[in-house]
Amino acid sequence: MKITVIGTGYVGLVTGTCLAEVGNEVLCLDLDPKKIDTLKAGGIPIYEPGLQDMVRRNVAAGRLSFTTDIEESVAYGEIQFIAVGTPPDEDGSADLQYVVAAARNIGRHMQGYKLVVDKSTVPVGTADKVKAAMQDELSQRGVAYEFNVASNPEFLKEGAAVDDFMKPDRIVIGTDSEHATALLRQLYAPFQRNHDRLTVMDVRSAELTKYAANAMLATRISFMNELAVLAEKLGADIEQVRHGIGSDPRIGYHFLYAGCGYGGSCFPKDVQALRRIGQENGVPLRVLDAVEEANEAQKQVLVNKLTARLGTDLKGKRFAMWGLAFKPNTDDMREAPSRSMLEALWAMGASVSAYDPAAMEETRRIYGERPDLLLVDSPMDALKGADALLIVTEWKVFRSPNFDTMKSLLKSPLVFDGRNLYEPQAMRDMGFDYLPIGRQ
Repeated sequence: MKITVIGTGYVGLVTGTCLAEVGNEVLCLDLDPKKIDTLKAGGIPIYEPGLQDMVRRNVAAGRLSFTTDIEESVAYGEIQFIAVGTPPDEDGSADLQYVVAAARNIGRHMQGYKLVVDKSTVPVGTADKVKAAMQDELSQRGVAYEFNVASNPEFLKEGAAVDDFMKPDRIVIGTDSEHATALLRQLYAPFQRNHDRLTVMDVRSAELTKYAANAMLATRISFMNELAVLAEKLGADIEQVRHGIGSDPRIGYHFLYAGCGYGGSCFPKDVQALRRIGQENGVPLRVLDAVEEANEAQKQVLVNKLTARLGTDLKGKRFAMWGLAFKPNTDDMREAPSRSMLEALWAMGASVSAYDPAAMEETRRIYGERPDLLLVDSPMDALKGADALLIVTEWKVFRSPNFDTMKSLLKSPLVFDGRNLYEPQAMRDMGFDYLPIGRQ
């Protein structure tokens, strides 16, 4: 099949590349010439394990190509995926200007039938707006080409997006057209040879499904984080509590790890957008109000532990930070807990030496060169002469360090662990002053 993917961010580039991997011919459109030049040169504008090799392989095979030419992209694919950004507006709602602009471009240039698929995370009712924008453009041209609009939300985890697309646990299709359903069944057939993973529903239900999924996961995280704070007060261990409740199959173990808050491009944005949708429809989503409030508070838990120990005047002190990205296996720092912590420490006069396996360039892009931020080449380099260590992201490289070297490099063996990577008793036996989250 010939496919056009509009947008080469996380969703668009992964979608286009994985569709090419199974034999489709895919053209990816982006209006940012720097991105397209990077992709044509064999690079990728994002960090995602396994993606760059797959891009290069499919470009070399002639199945994957890139363009900034809108007219070319509309002519190319019978199926047109819209995978552009939907950043939060000032009121927390999703900004649909790029989605609507993509729809108008398709309507302006199409010369025959098109199936337009919303892949971006969009509010309920967006398909109607896409349809209206396309119809308006066709009316202005005085032509009446047939088209369908479908919703096909993505469920990709940053850091595992390629595997998630190639081995999906579900494929959600929202459409009222039998022809659109047949085309999308054909497109996704290679990804569900073991058993049928495709669920067809109405468009509005599909649009709501994506928001509901992310909001549910964010709710589990915030619930466990608040429970962890309570566990500390009660003298309980949140890890033991996690095992106790996770063994119930109605609950399960996923997304029950206490930590220093969630971040990224999805959970914060989607929780805000769903809250806004509720407000606009007279249905306050009080649970999600609490989820967001709890998450913002959780981002300060490590700093609060630090100031309880060392006070709020941190002038002349330097702290090591392990992890800057909001989660492992990505360089994404959008809404990352590390940013809240860095800015809080700087406001109290401290400096930070930080290491992250992937997010160093992104950190430089956000903060630039500043005297109170030292970005170093290894985890151990960050520790040299630091007054304490803050562990913010649970990268595998941090799980089993040389503890003797750690202790020798730190000015004092003080560790604030925002991801509960180590056993508290073992750390204390080795002579560390170890402060995890929700554990004694």
